[in-house]
Amino acid sequence: MKALSDHLSPLIANYLATNHQVDFELFEFQHTRKEFDGDITLVVFSLLRHIKANPAALGEAIGEYLVKTTEHVTAFNVVKGFLNLSIEDRFYAQQLKEIQATSNFGHVPIAQEKGVALVEYSSPNTNKPLHLGHIRNNLLGYSVAKILEASGQQVVKTQIINDRGIHICKSMVAWQKYGEGATPESTGLKGDKLVGNYYVRFDQEYKKEIATLIESGKTEEEAKAEAPLFIAAQKMLRDWEAGESEVVDLWKTMNGWVYSGFDVTYKNLGVSFDSLYYESDTYLLGKTLIEEGLAKNILYKKEDGSVWIDLTEDGLDEKLLLRSDGTAVYMTQDLGTALQRFKDNPTMSGMVYTVGNEQDYHFKVLFLILKKLGFSWADSLYHLSYGMVDLPHGKMKSREGTVVDADDLMREMSATAAKISEELGKLEGMSPGDKSTLYHTIGLGALKYFILKVDPKKRILFDPESSVDFAGNTGPFIQYTYARIQSILRKAPVKESIDLITSIDKREKDIIKHLLDYPAVVQQAAGQYSPALIANYSYDLVKLFNSFYQNISILGEENKAQRDFRIDLANEVSQILQQSMSLLGIELPSRM
Repeated sequence: MKALSDHLSPLIANYLATNHQVDFELFEFQHTRKEFDGDITLVVFSLLRHIKANPAALGEAIGEYLVKTTEHVTAFNVVKGFLNLSIEDRFYAQQLKEIQATSNFGHVPIAQEKGVALVEYSSPNTNKPLHLGHIRNNLLGYSVAKILEASGQQVVKTQIINDRGIHICKSMVAWQKYGEGATPESTGLKGDKLVGNYYVRFDQEYKKEIATLIESGKTEEEAKAEAPLFIAAQKMLRDWEAGESEVVDLWKTMNGWVYSGFDVTYKNLGVSFDSLYYESDTYLLGKTLIEEGLAKNILYKKEDGSVWIDLTEDGLDEKLLLRSDGTAVYMTQDLGTALQRFKDNPTMSGMVYTVGNEQDYHFKVLFLILKKLGFSWADSLYHLSYGMVDLPHGKMKSREGTVVDADDLMREMSATAAKISEELGKLEGMSPGDKSTLYHTIGLGALKYFILKVDPKKRILFDPESSVDFAGNTGPFIQYTYARIQSILRKAPVKESIDLITSIDKREKDIIKHLLDYPAVVQQAAGQYSPALIANYSYDLVKLFNSFYQNISILGEENKAQRDFRIDLANEVSQILQQSMSLLGIELPSRM
């Protein structure tokens, strides 16, 4: 399918070659601004680097030439260095037919020769359930993976499960001391929720021990280090790394509880993974890399036995890679995981780490260390840094139990969708089961859209109530428009072949022009790793359609060709909405 700019560019190039003896192939086009007549605008200023001419006069000359040489251009006007071109209605009617004839319009088939792009997201700790912050992480990573696939990139969706370390041992110690043999079955709690409760309990009891030690004359720093619970957690970590069977068995049991809980949450959230990595495996490979770095004098060992790298010459600082007792840190396992992933995906063309901006420095250090260790693919690693999710009452803290649990939030979203839908009273005749499914679809769509419509770099203040709104820039507004179109199509199905009309309304033309932008938006969103571009494109499309729907009759149109054209246009809007929303992981119901 040939874009309008592709029709015009050869003609403009021919004019410039003939009249100014310059060769051009690429021209800068943009949509004509609303306050001016026209459909597409040529930026004449960009030509002046090679042509000595008055921009307005040059624009007039090119405009006159196009009107004479192509039937597509019906009129033009020049505003300073901008040539605004009006395009015949028939061109856009033909473009709609070509869009309809293009399978999966805007999405590009996978190009194997591009290699594999890995997208990492979620990557939870096995000491607590997933919370609101994890939701943004999962939705963002999953959507970026879908967008990259739509742009023609082979993608592997992956995560690293942080299943070892001092924080995991804290939950284990608290369960041993206070759990009294509690299990998910005996308590009726999801496994991740149960384990998370003991992580909170550890922090509560640890603070009590610190306060007692301070009262006895210890400094706060001494109290934190000498608290019995903390000493027990440190010992458990050493025992785990030494392979002590009782500790390892407890670790496997409690992690198993957590994994079962995570699986339920992921399924409800609608995200999935192609590969899983575990820190308990990759930290060993990281230790091997550290030994190699020591042998090459890239790393160094301090007197206490800890291993470091000095990055001060690169504008960073010294970074700990192994503690003095030989236990690993986060950086250790991240080094090992990166190497293992490259080994598992030798055609890897890039790797996207979806991690909050609190870890910006960590990833600068990680990528630099890998580069210093001699891995050329380190240049293809990218940190998709995103802003935190704020709540009206402040920042979430897992160890204090002040988080918004992901499962609880999804239930709340469904309940809010049910309340608002019932108030609107448009679900007569639906069974209770169908209503429940619809509420989940609307609630989850509201949650996903609210989070993904925001540029990843920006912080979000999450408000569940305003996200479930059937008007404005929300998921339910887009879902409702899609359902409205499905209602039209049930009354008047799309015809396989219709006559090409020669006159269309400006609102119809605006919709077609927006549809034609979809392929470029997909590529731009992939290049910027930004689902927000897809979300806001979809919202603009819905606004254009609703303006059309409210002002122009579709089913009431007496002219058959005009009526069929409008039905086809509505259908194509619904098709693009379905495709764009699928990139955000949002389902569109056929009835609301």
